[in-house]
Amino acid sequence: MYWKMIALAGLLSAAPLLPRFENVAQKSGIDFKLTSGSLSKPYILESMGGGVGFIDYNNDGWIDIYLVNGSTLEAEQQKHYIGSNRLYRNNGDGTFTDVSEKARAAGNGHWGMGACIGDVNNDGFDDIYVTNYGPNVLYLNNGDGTFRDFSKESGTDDSSWSSSCAFADYDGDGDLDLYVSNYLEFDVNNLPVDSPVCRFRGFKVQCGPRGLTPAAGRLYENLGNGKFVDVTQKAGITQAPKYYSLGVVWGDYDNDGDLDLFVANDSTPNFLFRNNGDKTFTEIALQAGVALSEDGREQACMGVDFGDYDNDGDLDLIVTNFSEDYNTLYRNDGNGRFTDVSFAAGIAEVSWQYLGWGAQFVDFDLDGFVDMVVANGHVYPEVDQHDIGTTYRQRNHLYRNLRNGKFEEIGVKAGPGFQEVRSSRGLAVGDVNNDGQMDLLIANLDETPSLLLNKKASGNWILLKLKGRKSNRSAIGARATLKTGAMTQMREVKSGGSYQSQSDLRLHFGLGAYKRIDELKIRWTDGHFQILKDVPANQIVFIEED
Repeated sequence: MYWKMIALAGLLSAAPLLPRFENVAQKSGIDFKLTSGSLSKPYILESMGGGVGFIDYNNDGWIDIYLVNGSTLEAEQQKHYIGSNRLYRNNGDGTFTDVSEKARAAGNGHWGMGACIGDVNNDGFDDIYVTNYGPNVLYLNNGDGTFRDFSKESGTDDSSWSSSCAFADYDGDGDLDLYVSNYLEFDVNNLPVDSPVCRFRGFKVQCGPRGLTPAAGRLYENLGNGKFVDVTQKAGITQAPKYYSLGVVWGDYDNDGDLDLFVANDSTPNFLFRNNGDKTFTEIALQAGVALSEDGREQACMGVDFGDYDNDGDLDLIVTNFSEDYNTLYRNDGNGRFTDVSFAAGIAEVSWQYLGWGAQFVDFDLDGFVDMVVANGHVYPEVDQHDIGTTYRQRNHLYRNLRNGKFEEIGVKAGPGFQEVRSSRGLAVGDVNNDGQMDLLIANLDETPSLLLNKKASGNWILLKLKGRKSNRSAIGARATLKTGAMTQMREVKSGGSYQSQSDLRLHFGLGAYKRIDELKIRWTDGHFQILKDVPANQIVFIEED
């Protein structure tokens, strides 16, 4: 057994305070601007981009930032690819340096959508997979501060319009497999024409997704050394119909030791692929209660995350949706089924006029219960011309967990960072400055991203960096269960999730007033356990699989 303590820091206060988030993107040196078509957004492709990611690409203990860029219709039509993704190195002093060109990770020029992170060849350095409108890209980390494009050799250079992606070792063989959600068929040289389905509240808007042809997602099995094979049909994924797929997340929702897959679908029922444990899946979203809303409606679903908000030991689910509908919180009932508790939990009405994208469970106030954050922004600039109760640019939402099954939306009280209005998309959480307080990275269409530092959380915490040996090196899919006094919490290491984005791979726990952890149990992806006792709080702990 090997573990060590790193970077003791943090406050030792037990009483949770209202958080204060400040946008420090500009003064941190992040000068990126997201290009995503024209400002008027007449076509659906122009509204859907905006992935962000945290990655410690150089293994220095400070998470770096990866930002995915879009393009314009004219550039795509002329095959003059202008998109340039950006990699910003965390200098450890509150500033970032653009190393995109030096690192050779600036993208292939196609219209970028999202990114996910994982060590696909188990060499100890995390790699980057980028989804595009056009061929997707796999960047293998060379371990010397640079990447190499391994897309064609890997077999993952799908040319569909891909949205989100997520790595996971679904077959338990010690390397990372990959799921990619594809959205719909869209031809920049044969653009959709106006029709009765291109309307919102009676006025003309961009066409889609309804009326356009949905695309099918792809599941890739890792063969080793960064090479993959498409097993979508073999694994049973193709038994599900083609829907407009966006957010994806892996998690062991049924606590049987293998990873299941949830896919958020736009304007069509969602998917929940239960892992059968034999390299095949069964789609059971309707039976499990997560295909539709509480009243049996299809929702226009965007972002998604798994998290145990009630600390009962199983994974619950948050899904963001279109405006004039509510974001959906599905409580895991522990029997293979979920219940839509959105209204009972207090998140439905407040989200009704907002259009949600990225979503994450995160304990921002360190009280030991995960809260929720949602990035908002409309797809139709035209809504600003009509008095219909919503706007194109919107503020983001922060939901405090009241620890009784309910949440309170406190964004207006959470500092200047949450008072800004943008048309936001991708969202990732991570501890940028290693102070034990979780920060936020949010993509904004046609603008610079928001980097919101959490400056006022109080309470104790711990941050776990897991490293697999027999399991995949990134430890994606590993589960940590932590006991402090009467409180038990659980987290899983996740790739992807949210909306086209990647959060910090380290596991963060708020501990409230507890200054020590009684027991920390790691379930590695092959099913064996590793247990640590009496671990001090307020530190980053590195744990290597025994």
